[in-house]
Amino acid sequence: MLFTQYYLDCLSQASYLIGDETTGQAVVVDPRRDVEDYLTDARANGLRIVGVINTHFHADFVSGHLELAKETGAWIGYGRKAQPEFDFRPLADGDRISLGDVRLEIMETPGHTPESISVLVYEHAGDETAYGVLTGDALFIGDVGRPDLLASVGVSAAELGAQLHHSIQTKLMGLPDAVRVFPAHGAGSACGKNLSTEKQSTIGMQRATNYACQPMSEADFVAVITEGQPTAPGYFLYNATLNKQEREPRELAAQVPALTDEQVRDALDRGALVHDARPADEFTAGHVRGAVSVPADGRLAETAGMVFSPDQEIVLMTPDGLEQDTATRLARIGYDHVLGYIADPENYLVRHADSVTRASRLRVDQFDETRTSVQVVDVRNPGEVAGGMVPGAIHIPLPQLPSRLGELDPAVPVVLYCAGGWRSSVAASHLRAHGFTDVSDVIGGYNAWAAAHPVAS
Repeated sequence: MLFTQYYLDCLSQASYLIGDETTGQAVVVDPRRDVEDYLTDARANGLRIVGVINTHFHADFVSGHLELAKETGAWIGYGRKAQPEFDFRPLADGDRISLGDVRLEIMETPGHTPESISVLVYEHAGDETAYGVLTGDALFIGDVGRPDLLASVGVSAAELGAQLHHSIQTKLMGLPDAVRVFPAHGAGSACGKNLSTEKQSTIGMQRATNYACQPMSEADFVAVITEGQPTAPGYFLYNATLNKQEREPRELAAQVPALTDEQVRDALDRGALVHDARPADEFTAGHVRGAVSVPADGRLAETAGMVFSPDQEIVLMTPDGLEQDTATRLARIGYDHVLGYIADPENYLVRHADSVTRASRLRVDQFDETRTSVQVVDVRNPGEVAGGMVPGAIHIPLPQLPSRLGELDPAVPVVLYCAGGWRSSVAASHLRAHGFTDVSDVIGGYNAWAAAHPVAS
């Protein structure tokens, strides 16, 4: 058996290639949209991808099922309750998929979404205990999938929570301790609140250490898993909808072009935004007026999905050599309106000095001097603010900022903070791009402020 895990740190997303090296048949589970790695690895190992399985309609990235089907002719499998617009293979509880000696078996594990499934992997057809289980967004390492995402429009969180309780407590915890657990996401994903940085575990380890896998009533289970969940990015509903549609597949090795100064000017004149993916300190020192900072050194795709709309035309300004990678990261969430990139950003800014501005960032002592005369905004998630806030701050999680700008007065200075300063820089640039003229954020964020005010925090 060939078993390969692919992990994207930017989206905390895991996908899998599973193949039988004797027959040469393979499947890919929960593929990302840029499918070149699966195709390359399959060829290198003499495998033919015959099937693509999605454990559910993903909300946080665009799945690559249509791309793989186009390139390989593979069938596309979803849980039997799924209703996509394209032809698919409905997979029901107990269904078996033979790749040769390697065998897959489907478990219906609804709760994160109604159609969610998990996939048991048997290295040998005669094995009594599975090598592992691909749990999708049902069971994570250290957590379970949340039942309240908009991907499940028309089904209440209470209904899904009850389904998830059964899926976790009865079905997945009914597996032997030795079965390895391979989830679809890890730490940082908004699909849960307590995900581990580990990429795999075992049923026994989760039974012993995962708070949501401890025996408890349905009501207690729903209460504990829904408390303190991070705010879902606005693009989640867009991606969940896109994953159900018969869309045009992305071309292999798609590229975006370098733009001339004239092309950049024309794009900005018709409403395009500059996505500045350089480090925050470089953005602070000088950037195109109106640009939004979402640096490439963090959770670029997810964060871009919070502050850009899917149909927003984008001009990229990135660190040298990261132009195509940044465009690909945006394409992974279906943001396909990247017009191109500005080559040699430093020289571009010199040539267009009249359009360049700096960003204001405050040390904690500077923030304290102005705190009572400005609008202070905390852009952290609900679970984070439970541990304390700056007195007088307004809580607007970053994913909600675009829809809640009306709660802030553009005529009054605004100071934003997050935990460490990365998200607040993004938020501050978003406000400036939408007409707020006096905006700063706090260097080091709440962590720095709390360290300077140990009693207040």
